[in-house]
Parts: sequence; structure tokens; C-alpha cells
Amino acid sequence: MVISFIGHRHLYNSNILFESVRQAIVENIDFVERVVFFCGGYGDFDDLCARACRSVKQQIKNCEIVFVTPYMTVAQQEKIKGLMELNLYDSVIYPPLEQVPLKFAICKRNEWMVDQSDFIIAYVEHSFGGAYQSLR
Repeated sequence: MVISFIGHRHLYNSNILFESVRQAIVENIDFVERVVFFCGGYGDFDDLCARACRSVKQQIKNCEIVFVTPYMTVAQQEKIKGLMELNLYDSVIYPPLEQVPLKFAICKRNEWMVDQSDFIIAYVEHSFGGAYQSLR
């Protein structure tokens, strides 16, 4: 099972939301042999979800936390190196986005994540922006 996360860059009730995300994960991975979490790594919601995944992984060992990168610039490769050195993710995926202009890479990466997922956990409060477009 692949679970992805869609949400806004800025959060205001992160403590309550953390528990809600963690509970949604736990409720939906019962009886699943293997779970892969696709995380975007940009903004408050992505960070919160990655923390929730790490929390779940402490109890349920058949989980893999994957950072899905939208591009492979030199700066992004340095970011990935730092994330991996801190053991924040188990692996990294770069979807087939080589031909996508950098300006649209995050949106296209989000579309790819949705297409690959069996389940989406979303936090979308308004009907505009990238999180809304991804959820739609």
C-alpha cells in the first residue's frame, strides 16, 4: 500500500493535526503487509506527516518513508544528502519529471504521487493553491 500526503505549506493547529494524521495512518494500515509513505518534504504539513510516519514506523516495522523529490538540482541534491544523513527518510524517488520546467515540478510531482497512491491523507482548508489542485 502506498500512502501520500497533500496539505498546505503553513499550519496553525499542528499538535491536534499531528494526532489526526497519525491516527489516520494507523487506522488504514491494519492488516496491510507493507506500507510505503510518499512524503513531499516542503512545508509544515509535509514535515508533520513525515514525523507522524516516523512515529508509526517505531511501532509497525513494515513501513518505508520515501522522500519524493520534484527535481534534482545541485541544491536539491545537497538537501537530499542532509535528509538522508539525518535518517529522516528511508529512500528517495525522483519521478520522471526531467522534461518539466522547475516552475511546475512540484505540482507535477504531486500529481505523480497521487497517481501512485492507494490512499491519500489531506489537509486542505481553501479552494486555491497547490494543495487544493493536488487534492482535486
